[in-house]
Amino acid sequence: MLEVPARRGVLERLNVSRETTNKLDIFVELLVRWRGVTDLMSEASLDSVWTRHIEDSAQLLTLCPMAKRWLDLGAGAGFPGLVIAILQDSDSPAEVHLVESDRRKCSFLRAVIAATGTRAFVHPVRIETLEANDIPPVDSLTARALAPFPKLVDLSKAWLKAGVVGLFPRGRGGQAELRAYLPRSEFAIECIQSLTDPHGSIFRVRSAAASPERIF
Repeated sequence: MLEVPARRGVLERLNVSRETTNKLDIFVELLVRWRGVTDLMSEASLDSVWTRHIEDSAQLLTLCPMAKRWLDLGAGAGFPGLVIAILQDSDSPAEVHLVESDRRKCSFLRAVIAATGTRAFVHPVRIETLEANDIPPVDSLTARALAPFPKLVDLSKAWLKAGVVGLFPRGRGGQAELRAYLPRSEFAIECIQSLTDPHGSIFRVRSAAASPERIF
């Protein structure tokens, strides 16, 4: 198992069941197996998969705890969408919809879903062609390492206007993107410090007219 000390610490902090631990292990094993075929992530990223990707993805659940149906744009290797799906209780009605245009990555996502029994659904289309009514109504939307923040908001606008909560993890350059975008934003945006990256933030975006009680 990759990076065993980090794995143990992450699992302790997440406080997950043995069943969920097994699913996360299967996910990582499939990442290793598929990486050369689909170019899912670099070797350096794979070495820190537990902290840099799994734990980083998991923190999004705490930022929209009432969400039952999630939409992940540009799902790629499954971060954060598959992690969010795996961490849901097996008895929960929660589900995650994964949008990814790369057919090889879609095959990987389906392989993880099948191997873990995770309640997630793959949509093999380009985000620009996806309509809000192509999938069931969702509560929260995520996108990670997909595009600059203004582009993410533009791609997500139909859902954000409908009251869906957007959660967008950003790296070191995120603050500059936010400062440049805020004066022209039509949405309410919160900047939340990442729990896993001292230089990272998560932008929580919602319609200015949405009820905070409904979201948080």
